[in-house]
Amino acid sequence: MNYSQFARDGDRLVRQYQYDDESVLAVDFGDVDDDATVDVVDGTVIVVLGDDQHEFDLPAQARDAQAFIKNGVLTVELEDSL
Repeated sequence: MNYSQFARDGDRLVRQYQYDDESVLAVDFGDVDDDATVDVVDGTVIVVLGDDQHEFDLPAQARDAQAFIKNGVLTVELEDSL
C-alpha cells in the first residue's frame, strides 16, 4: 500500500505508522456523512462515502487487516507477516 493510492484524488492527509509487527495507515477524508462504511475483502479496503466508492489494495505481506472510519478518518491496521 502506498500514499499515492490514498492521496491521488485530492489533498487528503495521509499518515503511516510502522511498528515492529504492525503498520497503521490513517487517511483523513474530511467531513463525511455518518453513513460512511469501510470493509476489507480479499486484500482490498473498500470505503463507501455517500455515492463514492474507493478501493485500495493491501500489500501481500499484510495479514489480519482491520479497517474502520470515524469522524471522516479511515484507519487501517495491518499485522505484518514475519
